[in-house]
Amino acid sequence: MAMKQESIDGDAQLRFYLQYSFPPFSVGEVGRVGAPGRREVGHGKLAERSLQNIIPNKEKFPYVIRIENNILESNGSSSMASVCGGCLAMMDAGVPIDRPVAGVAMGLILEGSRIAVLTDILGMEDALGDMDFKVSGDGEGISALQMDVKVEGITPDVIATALAQAKKGRLDILSVMKEAMPSYRESLPESVPKIHTMSIAVKKIGEVIGPGGKQIKSIIEQCGGEDIISISISQDGVVSIMSTDLDAIAKAVQIVEGIAVDINVGQRFTGKVTKTLPFGAYIEILPGKEAWCHISELEYKRTEKVEDVCKEGDILEVEISEVGRGGQFRVSRKPLLPKPPPRTPENSVNSSDANGKDQKSKTEGKELSSKPQAKDKSPQRSKQGERTPRPQLKDKPPTPGSADPAE
Repeated sequence: MAMKQESIDGDAQLRFYLQYSFPPFSVGEVGRVGAPGRREVGHGKLAERSLQNIIPNKEKFPYVIRIENNILESNGSSSMASVCGGCLAMMDAGVPIDRPVAGVAMGLILEGSRIAVLTDILGMEDALGDMDFKVSGDGEGISALQMDVKVEGITPDVIATALAQAKKGRLDILSVMKEAMPSYRESLPESVPKIHTMSIAVKKIGEVIGPGGKQIKSIIEQCGGEDIISISISQDGVVSIMSTDLDAIAKAVQIVEGIAVDINVGQRFTGKVTKTLPFGAYIEILPGKEAWCHISELEYKRTEKVEDVCKEGDILEVEISEVGRGGQFRVSRKPLLPKPPPRTPENSVNSSDANGKDQKSKTEGKELSSKPQAKDKSPQRSKQGERTPRPQLKDKPPTPGSADPAE
């Protein structure tokens, strides 16, 4: 976890920091051991600045680096010893530093016109001398400087002499360090959690996290749970996946890439059939993303049943045919299948004959249906099925030869 630092320039998150401790017993004294004092903070900052320039960037090495220097015995420059020891410790831990760095403390003795510049001064020379000039760097340049003087001034010639001797001493120390550790270890120790970083589009952060963190919790559960893997996402879209299990990291990377990828029409995927229905099938084209394939898109020929082509668990290669606004996808299997042969003239004649027969049967059917049908002369029935009574005449017409009743 990065260390939060408050300063007049604002808050900062430190990926690399060095903590320096100089207990009293390291110089044979008795004293209180507690929070670091001003001297310890200053020496620690000098060693930290000396190593700062060789720390790999976050993309190359996403870990937070903390170096703890506990001085157990001191008879010289413990801050420059912290530079050399801190560099070797990082190389031994597998930190891919750019180059090794070493440091040395230079001293000065002035007696009238006589001047002596000392290299790698001891405690007595520091106490009785006139200068404590600390120089750190690699074989090509200097990374940090600090000077304490007890005289009114130092001439340019003295500075030039001190820097030249410091370079020679620094190169000697670097050669000894190289014999002990020629380069940093290629792999991290097994106990160190592995971290994989990847970048996703900022607009995809919400999809990876999900509502209320539902999606990212599901990813963690699929990869072994919180005890096995940890996933964090920064505001700029950097995803950090940490675990001691490389297989869990690989699975999490695959799921996150599947969620964050942009799917467009025409892309092809190899997916697993997760569910079949009478009119189509669902295919998982990416982890956590399913697409719908209609039964008519499974093959060129007519398909009676989906199970005739695929069943749950089968692997199919499909092509994206439609992307919906809500993230729904339609796929087709036809573009990946060989096209059926073109229709030949014989097939065309046969089909036209068949069409002619169909047309003839349809025409005959129309003729039969167009014939007038005999009218039903039976008495009409009411809605309830009863016969409708015929109208009765009040006065029957007289029969021939009958007499007039009025006569």
